[in-house]
Amino acid sequence: MIAAFRTSILFLLIITLITGIIYPVTVAVIGQGLFKWKADGSLIMRDGKVMGSELIGRRFKGLGYFYSRPSYAGEGYDATASGASNYAISNNELVFAINQDIERIRLHSANRKSQIPADLVTSSASGLDPDISIAGAYYQIPRIARERKISGETVKELIDRNAEKRLFGIFGENHVNVLLLNLQLDDMTKKK
Repeated sequence: MIAAFRTSILFLLIITLITGIIYPVTVAVIGQGLFKWKADGSLIMRDGKVMGSELIGRRFKGLGYFYSRPSYAGEGYDATASGASNYAISNNELVFAINQDIERIRLHSANRKSQIPADLVTSSASGLDPDISIAGAYYQIPRIARERKISGETVKELIDRNAEKRLFGIFGENHVNVLLLNLQLDDMTKKK
């Protein structure tokens, strides 16, 4: 019995060493060596300041910015509290939140009668999605063009330049990263 106990303890120590120290250190070294930008969180820097991560959505204030998807993660876009509301589509709180988002978007929309793309009023499962659909970006063109005092065609070209296609042509949807769009909008309008 003592031999079995010693074997169990030895096995626990070896597995702990392999899975708790050797494996994580190896993965971290390889990640930093081969994929440093991704391993560091895909952070987007401007003038030595972190503007955000390409992988995590964030809320933008001001009518001259593209709206991100709504977020129920913590107080919104909180990576430490990732998750959806888990409300059923019939839940009154979810219906109320979606209706509030619809009214907020329509309030400043050029065409208040047009249908709002679903991703502008519904959260992703993680609540951290950094992307919106192409339709969601196109919907916002008139507002952004008006607020930034640039042509709608210029905004559309920016969206098209940043559009990311489905992975291998079949997985996911065509989309654009909201942070990258908004940073490029800032860069574009500062130059004028």
